[in-house]
Amino acid sequence: MSDFNPLYSLAGFLVGALVGLTGVGGGSLMTPLLVLLFGFHPATAVGTDLLYASVTKSVGTAVHGRRKTVDWRLVGLLASGSVPASLVTLLALSRYGKLDSHFSALLGYTLGTALVLTGIAVLFQLRIVRWARPAFERADERQIAMLTVALGVVLGVLVSLTSVGAGALGVTALLILYPHLPVARIAGSDIAHAVPLTLIAGLGHVWLGDVDFSLMLNLLSGSIPGIILGSLFGSRSPDHVLRPILAVTLLIVGGRLLLA
Repeated sequence: MSDFNPLYSLAGFLVGALVGLTGVGGGSLMTPLLVLLFGFHPATAVGTDLLYASVTKSVGTAVHGRRKTVDWRLVGLLASGSVPASLVTLLALSRYGKLDSHFSALLGYTLGTALVLTGIAVLFQLRIVRWARPAFERADERQIAMLTVALGVVLGVLVSLTSVGAGALGVTALLILYPHLPVARIAGSDIAHAVPLTLIAGLGHVWLGDVDFSLMLNLLSGSIPGIILGSLFGSRSPDHVLRPILAVTLLIVGGRLLLA
């Protein structure tokens, strides 16, 4: 267990505030911060961040649920792919990951790749959606449902390995698949889907011995007030300024991990 460290709470506050301001950046920034700044093993950083995220996402889901901005059918489709994929990934980690001497380097590379993809998704989200949306406009409801389950599988594997992907990558894909769904409903559904996914993945990492509970409490003590303040000021902050800053940060951090 880690001793109490106000720097962990400060990191939680800053990341929480950024999530409140932009809606993106939780696992994308917290995990690399724990690895690069505080020197935690990637597996510990991922496992702790997942369990921590399940608590913070639950708060967000409660808010969206009250505002009726959650499409529970969409959440169910995503979870039907992500939950089994997460369980299979965790089982594979328990059987093979710990035995591989190159596991830490592989995990760092996977995390770096996920961060770079997330940065690209944040920076060019509108262009990506406009470019890809026409390819799915003629798909029927059954095909869209199958693609949503497939998206859940991808997110389940990616989130279980790196704690990154459920935010910007998931929202970007959902905007392409569901062009007629309001953005607020897509965001709310994505947050609601992240709760069972991060909880199951986080509990799996508890089973693997990769969660530092003292660290998690430190992060939560900072992130909860950070998310509240960020959400209060989010409507007053220029999104066209914040998102490029976040995207560039993710690209730099991801590149650093890939070159480490």
